[in-house]
Amino acid sequence: MNAAIVGIGATDFSKDSGRSELRLAAEAVRAALEDAGLAPSDVDGLVSFTMDTNAEIAVARELGIPGLTFFSRVHYGGGAACATVQQAAMAVETGMAEVVVCYRAFNERSGHRFGQVQAAAAANIDNSWSYPVGLGTPAAMVAMFARRYMHEYGATSEDFGRVAVVDRKHAATNPRAWFHDRPITLADHQASRWIAEPLRLLDCCQESDGGVALVVTSAGRARDLPNEPALVEAAAQGSAADQFTMTSYYRDDLTGLPEMGVVARGLWRRSGIGPSDVDVAVLYDHFTPFVLVQLEELGFCGRGEAKDFVASGALELTGSLPLNPHGGQLGEAYLHGMNGIAEAVRQVRGTAVNQVADVEHVLVTAGTGVPTSGLVLGRG
Repeated sequence: MNAAIVGIGATDFSKDSGRSELRLAAEAVRAALEDAGLAPSDVDGLVSFTMDTNAEIAVARELGIPGLTFFSRVHYGGGAACATVQQAAMAVETGMAEVVVCYRAFNERSGHRFGQVQAAAAANIDNSWSYPVGLGTPAAMVAMFARRYMHEYGATSEDFGRVAVVDRKHAATNPRAWFHDRPITLADHQASRWIAEPLRLLDCCQESDGGVALVVTSAGRARDLPNEPALVEAAAQGSAADQFTMTSYYRDDLTGLPEMGVVARGLWRRSGIGPSDVDVAVLYDHFTPFVLVQLEELGFCGRGEAKDFVASGALELTGSLPLNPHGGQLGEAYLHGMNGIAEAVRQVRGTAVNQVADVEHVLVTAGTGVPTSGLVLGRG
C-alpha cells in the first residue's frame, strides 16, 4: 500500500478526564498533527468509529480544518481500530484525500461505561438471544466462549493469567500507562475476584477516559515529514460465517475466531510476510482468553497450543513474539485498540519506552468476538 502513518497523538489516560469527549478528540488530533509536522489546514479527511460521539464536522470545526473531502466511520467497536487506518489508506491511495486523521475519544470510565448492561443493546437482534438469559455484559459473553475453550483444550485460568502478567509487566515500565509501576504476579491474578467465571477481574481490560489520533498520508509525502513513517504494508477486515456481535455461539466450532483467520490470511497475502517475520505483536487484549485464540488464528501456534506458547516465555520483550510492549488494554489504557496502533508506530520508529531491537514488521489486531481488523506496519 502507498500509505503511511506519519503522526501519533494522545491525551493522558485516566479514570476521570474532567473534559468533554469532543475536547479529548481535539487534543489528540492536534497532538498527532504536531507530531507529524502538519497543521489542521493540511487535513482533508477524518475517520472514526460509529460509537464515537465526536462528529467529524465538530472535530473539524474545533480544530479549524477548512474543509473535508473524505469522512468515514467504521462499525463494531474495538473491531474498527485498524479498519480506520485501512479506510484512511484507501482514501489516500485513491486520491480522495491527501491527509487523513483517524481518531477515537471517549469518557468510557467517567461517562458511558461499555462494560455494563445496556438496555438499548437488548433491542439488537444479535443480543436478543443472550440478554434474556443473563448474558448482558461483554465479560459474561466472553466467559461462555472461554469455558468451552478450556473444555476443548485443557486451558486453565492460570494460562489466561499469564497474558495479564506479561501485559502488566510491560505497563509497569511505561510512564504513560495507567498501571505504571504496578506489575502483578500470577498469584495476584489468581487471587483477583471473579467477574464471570472463568474470567477474573485481572482477565478484563480497563475502563479509561482519553483519546488517540493517527495521521495517514502517502508514502511519498511522508518522506518530507520529520518522523520516520510507519508504512501500511497491509490492512484487512474480517467477518466469518454465522457472525454475531460477541455471541457467535451457533457455529460448529465454538473455540476459534474465524473472523481473525480471515484477517490473518488477508494480512499475510497482502504484506508478503508470515508469522515468523513478525517482530512485535500488538494484539487486542480486552479479555485474556482471546489473546490465546488470536495466536492460534494468526498462525503463531497450532489450535489448542497457545497455552504452551505463552508459558514458554515467547511473549516477553526478549521472547520470540514480544506482546504489547506498551502494556496493552489491560495495562496501559482501553482506547478500543487505537493506543495499540500508536505503540506499533513507536516500535517502527524505534522510539518506544519498551523498544524491541531491530523491528521491521509489527502486527496489530483490533476486535475479537466481533468483525475484526488488522494491520502490518513496517519501516519506511
